[in-house]
Amino acid sequence: MWKKRISFTAVSLFAITAVSNVNAAGGRDYISIVGSSTVYPFATTVAEQFGKTSSFKTPKIESTGSGGGMKLFCAGSGIKTPDITNASRRIKFSEYQKCQKNGVKEIVEVKIGYDGIVLANSKKSAQMTLSKKDIFLALAKDVPKPEGGETLVANPYKTWKDVNESLPDTKIEVLGPPPTSGTRDAFVELAMEGGCKKIDWIKALKKTDKKYFKSICHTVREDGAYIEVGENDNLIVQKLAANPKALGIFGFSFLDQNGDKVQGSIFGGEEPTFENIAAGKYPLSRPLYFYVKKSHVGVVPGMPEFLSEFTSDKAWGDEGYLSDKGLIPMPEEERKEFSNDAKALNMLVLEK
Repeated sequence: MWKKRISFTAVSLFAITAVSNVNAAGGRDYISIVGSSTVYPFATTVAEQFGKTSSFKTPKIESTGSGGGMKLFCAGSGIKTPDITNASRRIKFSEYQKCQKNGVKEIVEVKIGYDGIVLANSKKSAQMTLSKKDIFLALAKDVPKPEGGETLVANPYKTWKDVNESLPDTKIEVLGPPPTSGTRDAFVELAMEGGCKKIDWIKALKKTDKKYFKSICHTVREDGAYIEVGENDNLIVQKLAANPKALGIFGFSFLDQNGDKVQGSIFGGEEPTFENIAAGKYPLSRPLYFYVKKSHVGVVPGMPEFLSEFTSDKAWGDEGYLSDKGLIPMPEEERKEFSNDAKALNMLVLEK
């Protein structure tokens, strides 16, 4: 295992001059951003506002998924690599190591707010009420034998009623993101592992055989019950409208923007609402981030100004325009901390 620690170096973002790799991204006159499909609508909104209200070009943003974005971001420095990557989970140690190996030595981490992960279905169907254990039993590749005991079998459950008699007698069909997605990472950790821990003998494995525990809890079935739909969350929403019996996994913002078509399932007795996520009541919530290359700041035009726009109260504040898009604002003190860190070039330090 590895431990993570963040330390901050107070160097004015607005006073940065070219340091190492001064010509690294020279020749490109716009900011290049990749990464999370969940953060994409928020970053796009800020980019459009930035393009309209500043003298800089509107940043170009690609929705590649958190894992795909980190791969591109950590490939190296220079004009052919992105300046910023969005992520719906924190950078992994393996990704950090890849960045270091490829010369991306200094990284700025900015947490932008919170999001909920929803399991939604069409409003043409009844709203689902699910537990984490229901999700684990429905979607894990291997589950405990239905008749009991401490033995795993290939997942035999075909309908939601097979999993829990209180659920509808409909086929388990869940549309979700691929393994490169931060939403997928967070979903298996928060929902599936959370359900795994409800089974005492599997929970005990976390202390005795952590690798085996993770294999059981994080491995999604591949027999057609879970269908990978790529990184386009809007596509999942469209497919749910066309298939009322299916469920889909995506970020709260997509539920918020499509409330006329889809509804979120109740988890732990709580609905996925802005208020419940902000209050910490909804159990499937996670922080959102973006990461910036220090070597590109002061070289690619507009980066300090873009960061300033993103971390302004008018953008990510309680009444900011990003909350209208479904972003759950951080508490005021936390916003102040990360806003100050964006104004002072902060460095991410990860230690084993």
